[in-house]
Amino acid sequence: MKNSTGTLRRGKESAVLQRLAAIRKDKFLYLMALPGILFFLVFHYGPMYGLIVAFKDYNIYQGIFSSEWVGLANFQELFESSGFKRALLNTVIIGFYQLLFVFPAPIILSILINEVVHTRFKKFVQTVVYLPHFVSWIVIGGILYAILSPTTGIVQEVADWFGLGDSVINLMGSTEYFRSILIASSIWKEAGFGTILYLATIVTIDPSLYEAAKVDGASKRRQIWHITLPGLRTTIVILLIFHVGNFLNVGLEQVYALYNPAVYEVGEILDTYLYKLAFESAKYDLATASGLFKSLVGLTLVLFTNYAAKKIDRDSGFI
Repeated sequence: MKNSTGTLRRGKESAVLQRLAAIRKDKFLYLMALPGILFFLVFHYGPMYGLIVAFKDYNIYQGIFSSEWVGLANFQELFESSGFKRALLNTVIIGFYQLLFVFPAPIILSILINEVVHTRFKKFVQTVVYLPHFVSWIVIGGILYAILSPTTGIVQEVADWFGLGDSVINLMGSTEYFRSILIASSIWKEAGFGTILYLATIVTIDPSLYEAAKVDGASKRRQIWHITLPGLRTTIVILLIFHVGNFLNVGLEQVYALYNPAVYEVGEILDTYLYKLAFESAKYDLATASGLFKSLVGLTLVLFTNYAAKKIDRDSGFI
C-alpha cells in the first residue's frame, strides 16, 4: 500500500515537473498570450459580479449588495413587457437573415477571389473589399442617408432628373425595406474582411489535388465543390459556431446608426432596447436581466451547435 502511494505521488510530481518544463520551454509564447488573458480577466470576468443586479431591485444609492433581493421578478417583468417581446422577435428575424445571407457571403467571396488569376488585380480586389470594415457605422449611416434620403438624397436627385421624383420610396423610413438595408450594408461592410481566414485556409490546400482533378477532367465548379469547400469545412464549422453563439448580437452600432422612429417596429433589437433601459430609463436591473438572458441563450446555442457539428463530423467543433 505504501509503495503504491509513493508511486502515485512520484507520478504526480513527475507530471508537474514536465508541465513546468513545457512552460519554461515556451515561456515567450505564454508572455505573448498574457496581455490577451489579462484583457479577458479584467474586462470580461472581473465585472461578472455585477450580474447579481439582475436579481435585485437595484437602487443606485444603495449599491449592488445593499439593494433588495427580488429573485426572478426582473425576468418576469421583462418577459411580460411588449417592448422586450418586440425587440426579441426583431432580433431573431434579423439574426436569421444574417445567418442565411451574411455568413455565407465571405465564403463565396473568398472562393471568387481565389479564382482570380492576375496577381495584381487580385491584390487590388482584396484591398477594395477589406476597406469598408475599417469605416465606422456612423459614417456608413451618414452615407446611406445621403444616398437614400427622400428629400436631398442622390437617388431622389437622379429620379427628379428623369422625372420620377414622386415614385421614390423612403427606404430608410420604410418598415418593409429597413431589414434588407441592414443585411445589405452588413454584407458590404464585413464580407471582404471575413475572407481573410478563408483565403488563408485555401492557401493550405494541397495544389496537387487540383492538378489531379484537372487530369481527371474535373471542371472548375467540380474542383470548388470537391476540393475547395471540403478544405474549408473545419474553418466554416468553427466560424459558424461563433456566429450562432452571437445570434442575438445583431449589431448595436449598426442599428443605432441606421434606424429612426419610423422603423422602430421592425428595427428595435435587444441591444437597443437594453441600451434604452439602462441609459434612458435608468432601469439597470432590467437591463442586466436582459443582458444575462442574451448570454445564456448564446451559450446554449454554442453548445448545441458544437454538439451537432461533432455528431455530423468528429473533426469539426472545438469542445
